[in-house]
Amino acid sequence: MKKIRIATRGSQLALWQANHVADLIRGISPETEIELVDVTTIGDQDQSQPLRQLGGTGVFTREGQRAVIDSQADIAVHSLKDLPTVVVAPELTLACVPKRASRWDAIVLPADHSSKIDADYPLDCLAEGARIGSGSPRRQAQLLAARPDLNLLEIRGNLNTRLKKLDEGQYDALILAVAGLERLGWENRLSVILESPVMLPAVGQGALGIECRVDDKATRTLLAQLTDHETQFTTLAERTVLARLQAGCHAPVGINCCIDGNRLLVMLAIVLSPDGKQNFKAMVAAPIPDISNLASDQSQQFAIEMGESLADDLLRQGADKLIANS
Repeated sequence: MKKIRIATRGSQLALWQANHVADLIRGISPETEIELVDVTTIGDQDQSQPLRQLGGTGVFTREGQRAVIDSQADIAVHSLKDLPTVVVAPELTLACVPKRASRWDAIVLPADHSSKIDADYPLDCLAEGARIGSGSPRRQAQLLAARPDLNLLEIRGNLNTRLKKLDEGQYDALILAVAGLERLGWENRLSVILESPVMLPAVGQGALGIECRVDDKATRTLLAQLTDHETQFTTLAERTVLARLQAGCHAPVGINCCIDGNRLLVMLAIVLSPDGKQNFKAMVAAPIPDISNLASDQSQQFAIEMGESLADDLLRQGADKLIANS
């Protein structure tokens, strides 16, 4: 009987993700034994400093990757938005990207809030000068671009810890990922969802990335069966943009990439200064040449070329200067 050891952080959300992947594996290979291997990352050890001060890129992924490289685990489960787009561990491969959950962010108000919410103008539910909890430079910059009066405050920790601080009055609202709230059963706290163009999500937001060793052919073959090809295709395009921009996972970059209608790939991106006062936007759209097989080499190359084209447009506008100063 085969055994798969999954390297995972110990947070509530990370454990949900690891167990979700374990269930997916059992669904295609019921005889496989699953073991969770706990790892503690730099981001878990220090929950007070902003992530960009901890080194930003890889703060939630490095230790999981090391566990797989050292054969203490067979796979590592990451939030894809946290996984660097540059190759930092050539011994590993991104072997699987399962079906994506919601990519959007949401405003979360205190449990006893009485604010009037208009879904067409979601930011209007925030009072002038409201204290908004968010540790994401991308979210902070987009909020400040639309509402420079807002008071953006750092917040870290597990989801229940953040919600408790909100309900205790330390913040007037939080900006959180819809996927995380839904995965942990907090759907009732979704005050209003922030969709494009109000707020563009992070690259890979809502998707999981599963890594294993390049030379572990049996595990790669198993994981390949779990890949959702539309998610793999769109997130490849998104990650190509971030790589071309030479921006880290926590840079103030938002991207929405989707398949519109039967075969049109549409990508919209924004790069902002941390204070939201400057931004560059770009959009590309084109028919997908091999819509019947998004996993084909032709489709994968098309996704890469679209991502590069979008990034090049942003770079021509001067996005690299904003990224360098973020």
